Amino acid sequence: MYSLLIKNAKIVDGTGNPWFYADLAVEGEKILTVGHIRGGESEKTIEAKGLIVCPGFIDQHSHADLVFASDEQLKYLEGRIRQGITTEILGNCGISVAPLSKKSRDLMKAFTGWMAPEDLPWDWEIMADYLSLLEQNGVPVNVGTLTGHGAVRAIAMGFRSGRPSHDELELMREYLADTLEQGSFGMSLGLIYAPGMYADTKELIELAKVVKGYNGLVTSHVRGSSETNLFAERELIRIGEGSGCRVHRSHNEAVGREHWDKIEKSLQMEEGARKRGIDIAYDMFPYPAAMTMMIAIYPPWALEGGWEGLAERLEHAETRRQIEEDIEEMVPGWPTWKEGSWPHNIVKATGWENIYIGYIPSESNKKYEGLNLREVGEKVSKSPFDAISDLLVEEHGAISQLIFGVSGDKGTDVPLRQLITHRLGGFATDAIDIGTGLPHPAAYGTYPRILGKYVREEKLLPLEEAVRKMTSFPANRLELKDRGLIREGFFADLVILDEERIIDRATYDRPRQFPEGIEYVIVNGQILVEKGEFHPIKPGRVLRRGK
Repeated sequence: MYSLLIKNAKIVDGTGNPWFYADLAVEGEKILTVGHIRGGESEKTIEAKGLIVCPGFIDQHSHADLVFASDEQLKYLEGRIRQGITTEILGNCGISVAPLSKKSRDLMKAFTGWMAPEDLPWDWEIMADYLSLLEQNGVPVNVGTLTGHGAVRAIAMGFRSGRPSHDELELMREYLADTLEQGSFGMSLGLIYAPGMYADTKELIELAKVVKGYNGLVTSHVRGSSETNLFAERELIRIGEGSGCRVHRSHNEAVGREHWDKIEKSLQMEEGARKRGIDIAYDMFPYPAAMTMMIAIYPPWALEGGWEGLAERLEHAETRRQIEEDIEEMVPGWPTWKEGSWPHNIVKATGWENIYIGYIPSESNKKYEGLNLREVGEKVSKSPFDAISDLLVEEHGAISQLIFGVSGDKGTDVPLRQLITHRLGGFATDAIDIGTGLPHPAAYGTYPRILGKYVREEKLLPLEEAVRKMTSFPANRLELKDRGLIREGFFADLVILDEERIIDRATYDRPRQFPEGIEYVIVNGQILVEKGEFHPIKPGRVLRRGK
C-alpha cells in the first residue's frame, strides 16, 4: 500500500525539462514511482488534475538560525512553509550561531539580536550540539547550515580588525574543520559586517582551502554592492581560483541607482570565470529592497569590539560626530579592509529616506517601525543619524533595517530582471519573520512572486526554468544528492500548485499575508499544507553534508 498517491499530475520535475503528465506514488519518506500507476491502494490519494506538482523549494539563503531553535518555530515558519519552502540553509552572510566559545558567545548574541525571536538559552557551543538541539526539538522542514566565517573569527580574534597571527589563523582553521566534520555544508562570508569586513583576501583563501578539503561550498555576501561591487566580484572569483573551492555569491544585487549598471558586468565576470574552470554561481531575491541589521550603516572602525564597542563610541560626543561625518562623506574604496576604508556605505548609496526600521524590540519604540530614518529624525527633532543612534543605544543594537534601491526601487524592477533570468542564478528569500515588527515580504512571498508575477503574468522565464532555479539548482550547489528533483528514490518534498492562481500577497506595509495558489506542501512524504489548512507537524530532517 502506498502512503500517498498523487493522481493525474502535470509534473514539472525540477530538471528544467518540459512538463509531463504522470501519477506519483510515495512510500514513507520517499518517492516510489513516477508514471502511469494502475491500481494499488493508498492511505491518502490527492487528485491533482489541473495542478502542477514540482519538487519542494530549497531556500539556500535563510537567516532563521534562531527561529529553528525556538519553541515557537511553527508559528514563525508558517509563512515560509505556505510559500512552498521544504528545505532551508542557515548560517549565511558570515553569521552562524555555532561554533561558539566562552569569549565569543556574548559577542555573537549581541550581533544576532535582530534575528532572534526571543531570549534563547544559547546552551550550545560546537556545531554538532546546535544541530542535535534542532533534531531533539524537531523541525517542520529540512534544515542544514553553513559555518559563518564571522563566528570562527570571533572565537580567534573577537571583533578586532587586522590580520590574524599564525596561531589565530590556525585556530580558525581548526574550528572550521570541526564544523565541516560535524555536518556543515561549507563556509559563508559576510564581508560588509564585522568581524568579516576586517579579513583580507589572503585569510579568506586560506580558510576556503579547508572547505575545499571537504568539497564544501563558500558563499559570500561580498564586500560591497555599490562603489566596490565589481572589485568584490573579482575578489570572490580570486577566492575560488586561489583555493580551488566552489564559490557562490549570496543575494546578488547592486545597491543605489548609480550602481545598477554594474549588474551586467558582474554577470559577465562570472561567465568568464566559469570558462576558466572556476565553479561560481549566485542566488537572488525578487524584490528591490533588502533587510539586514541596522548596525550595518556604521563604518568599520566604529564596529571594532562588536556592539559594545559601537555603543561606547556613540556615547562619546566627539567620536559620535566623527562617525556621523564618515557616514555622510566617506566613499567606499578598495581594498576595503585597510584602515580608513569601508566596503559598503549604505547611507551614501541609498540615502536616509530609503532606509526603514523593520523591527525594534521595546513596545515604547514600536511607533517607529515602518518609518524611514529621515522620518524618524523629524519625529524626534534630530538628524537621522542621531535619531537612529539613540534608538540603537536604547535597544542594545537589536534593530533591523529595510533598504530600498536594491537592483531597482519602488518605481522599477528592470535591473532585477537581469538577475532573475540569468542561467547562473537561483532564488532565495534572505528573509525571516521573528513574530514582531515588519518582516521583509520575501519571508511570505518569494517563490509565488516568481511563479505568479514573473512567469505567468510577465512571461519573463518559462515555468520549468523557474522551478529549476528553486529546486535542483540549489540542491546542486549544496550537493544534496536526493532532493530537488521528482525522481524515484528521492525524498518526497513536493509542492502542488495552481499555475493560474499562484501569486504573492505580502507587501512592505502588510508583509504577513499568505500567498494564493499553493494547494499542498509535502515534506518527507507528510502533508504540512492541505488546501489552505496548515498542519503543525515536524516531519523535517536535520541535514548534514555528505549524509
